[in-house]
Amino acid sequence: MENKERVYLDLHAIQTVPPSCVNRDDTGSPKTAVYGGVRRARVSSQSWKRAMRLMFSEHFKEKELGQRTKKVVDMVAEEIKKMDSSIDNAKAIELAEKVLGACGLGLKKEKGKEIAEASALFFLGRQQANNLAKLILEGTDDSEKELVKKAKEAIVANQAVDIALFGRMVANDPSLNADASAQVAHSISTHRVDNEYDYFTAVDDLAPKDNAGAGMIGVVEYNSATLYRYATVAVHELNRELGNETDVTSKAVIEFIRAFITSMPTGKQNTFANRTLPDAVLITLRKDQPINFAGAFEKPVQDKGNGYVQESVQRLEHYATKVYETFATKPDKAWTIGIEDDLADTEKVSLEQLLQVVATEISAELSGK
Repeated sequence: MENKERVYLDLHAIQTVPPSCVNRDDTGSPKTAVYGGVRRARVSSQSWKRAMRLMFSEHFKEKELGQRTKKVVDMVAEEIKKMDSSIDNAKAIELAEKVLGACGLGLKKEKGKEIAEASALFFLGRQQANNLAKLILEGTDDSEKELVKKAKEAIVANQAVDIALFGRMVANDPSLNADASAQVAHSISTHRVDNEYDYFTAVDDLAPKDNAGAGMIGVVEYNSATLYRYATVAVHELNRELGNETDVTSKAVIEFIRAFITSMPTGKQNTFANRTLPDAVLITLRKDQPINFAGAFEKPVQDKGNGYVQESVQRLEHYATKVYETFATKPDKAWTIGIEDDLADTEKVSLEQLLQVVATEISAELSGK
């Protein structure tokens, strides 16, 4: 697909989260934000993207994904030994350090460690690690200048799906950057939130029977909220990053949708079991620009004794309609899950139906049909 026509897929969700601490700050408190003049619960985009990436591993092969790590030397050395079993570990590490050094990653060896690591976390695809291993094994006679050129080409070729979606930034060498094709907003509650405290005690199972005291005491801060979540994928950009492979792009998009809807950050999950799914989802396909509907909740939803979900969904519907009537055109296609009202020009579907129909639409858009 030539990048003459833009295709954006916008994902909106209303999701209740029971008492929990899904995403914490440096003090252990649930993250919050002030919006519309009141305190809101917040789950950072980084937290939810991490949960989505972990879910990708259930639906993609290892070679299709990347690893964000400082241990890039280990990754490439592992690929070298797979290609040539006669090479011992020390030699594989030496070759890996050579080819990665040529990329300009700024490897450094910490005191007491035998293997150098990247100076900062680096997002490297398994296929790209394979490219580098193959390069160093086949071209060890290259001049230093030629090796640098080929190494940089190898590290940006065959982009991993999650790198193509979420991007990669390398501060000391922008040529290794990868533009993100997806954006994920910080999730915020549609209403005001006040954090609460759970005072707990733990009993020492082996304490004497006449000891009525606790083995330990503690406090966990938590809140509960109905969240508005938003993300968008620039499908045309994703297709370009993935080498204009229509089938690969289509799968990447539907797995992004699946992960957005069904994943959950794991903060304090054992304590709160906060495994919920969205109450309502709106997916739109647009060709002008992505649109975040957070403005629907600038005025916080009020507690009227019926919970926050119903009014939050109505706010989302009314705000979308208002935007379509004033600042933007209606989306080319739109689908809803869990929205009972008949939102104009949308199709009600289940999650599995949504994935199937979006895959068909994306394939048609990319193939120009």
